[in-house]
Amino acid sequence: MLGSYREVMWPRLVANKILRKSVGSNNFVADFPPDTDQKLLEASGLVDERPSFTSKSILLNQHKSTHFNYKVFVSTWNVGGIAPGDGLDMEDLLETNKTPCDIYVLGFQEIVPLRASNVLGSENNKVSAKWNSLIRETLNKGVAVPHRDKDLSESKGINGISQYFRCIISKQMVGILITVWARGDLWPYIRHPSVSCVGCGIMGCLGNKGSVSVRFQLHETSFCFVCSHLASGGRDRDGRQRNSNVNEILTRSSFPRGSSSLDLPKKILDHDRVIFLGDLNYRISLPEEKTRLLVESKEWITLLENDQLRMEILNGQIFRGWQEGIVKFAPTYKYIPNSDIYYGCIAHKKDEKKRAPAWCDRIIWYGNGLKQHEYTRGETKISDHRPVKAIFTAEITVLRRGKNIRNFFFSDRFEDRVDGYNEIDSKDYSWIST
Repeated sequence: MLGSYREVMWPRLVANKILRKSVGSNNFVADFPPDTDQKLLEASGLVDERPSFTSKSILLNQHKSTHFNYKVFVSTWNVGGIAPGDGLDMEDLLETNKTPCDIYVLGFQEIVPLRASNVLGSENNKVSAKWNSLIRETLNKGVAVPHRDKDLSESKGINGISQYFRCIISKQMVGILITVWARGDLWPYIRHPSVSCVGCGIMGCLGNKGSVSVRFQLHETSFCFVCSHLASGGRDRDGRQRNSNVNEILTRSSFPRGSSSLDLPKKILDHDRVIFLGDLNYRISLPEEKTRLLVESKEWITLLENDQLRMEILNGQIFRGWQEGIVKFAPTYKYIPNSDIYYGCIAHKKDEKKRAPAWCDRIIWYGNGLKQHEYTRGETKISDHRPVKAIFTAEITVLRRGKNIRNFFFSDRFEDRVDGYNEIDSKDYSWIST
């Protein structure tokens, strides 16, 4: 099958290798185009209140600013090329009833099988549309659907806050998909959405491995989420290749700066809040048999002391300065699909290719302004990977403009309760979803 593409694709492969071009276009899917923020402001009656947006430094000098926290859900899941069925329950992953959040960021890997026709041919957008449909259904379960952007009140829930979630960015590159959803009262304040794709696969440029990064600005704070699928394998050279992939992603990912008055962040690490998620494929540097014994006895501390990603964060160069929450869950790879059994654990399957269990699926972050409150895994079993999820509070800078910021931006969102997050300052209630 690969041979049928060589005549057409080979010159492009060579050109991409030489020029280090990113794979994929800058287009993305969203419930409303990126230039409709003015229409949303008019619909919500805020057009006269939001300042005209120039550079951040000018704005913050001209207007008093304050800080609030929003709750952000992030997940990553390698679905092993399995298309979602109509009956797939996304509640195990999203936990909307347990911990409702303001923003949801979901990253997937291998939403299509990584065979030649998918890597070299046109993308199968039907699968990503199906995932988005399931996410929309789960996030908005029991919430009235607004018929028009100008009638946001149709979706308002408790305390007059719009509970209806919409997709602000969704981007696919081969098997990688990242999709971002925000609650209705945030839509008017999300600006400058953009994407950047980097292929690190075949010839160092195709999208069977690599990353899809998305960025946007919420009020005056910029976010960047990097969904990646790094090189696989348990050999030493595979670990070096993963580090090389990360270096390529951080170096080659680039976003438009906008006009000279905007000066938006261009590179991943230029953003205020950065989260890196995906099937990072880092392994445990122990013999396979010892790894399996430690997994069986749930010796997570000993295993993590030999975890390649942890070592990179503590002592390496690529992820130095990054942070990860405490891992208290079992390795997420590699399972026999639809079971709780790791590959290689069934004695009578002599021809089965053994792979030691590993925490391949991870969520890490860079810089200040993010505080993690949950880091765990889901138990959906359709893939050879288990999903991983995290909940953060993200500090946001908001401008004061004459009116009481409490009433103007958030209505009655502030309540004197913390819903179990006792570690959060009791005076700061702005992260609560009501």
